[in-house]
Amino acid sequence: MNKFSERLRELRLENKLSQRDLSKATGFSQPAIARWENNLQVPNIDVAIIFANYFKVTTDFLLGLED
Repeated sequence: MNKFSERLRELRLENKLSQRDLSKATGFSQPAIARWENNLQVPNIDVAIIFANYFKVTTDFLLGLED
């Protein structure tokens, strides 16, 4: 599992969100979120920026470049 997949899942669970909740909040489909969390698809940078802004973390954190 890559860091983005791990961090996205961790942030979602820490915020007590289901994939469906996160889907509604961000406008991404629940299946897309599942693919990203399960490392079946790699999101583009725009997606990473949207999630970083939503969770109020840096993209570097989300991508695993910093702790």
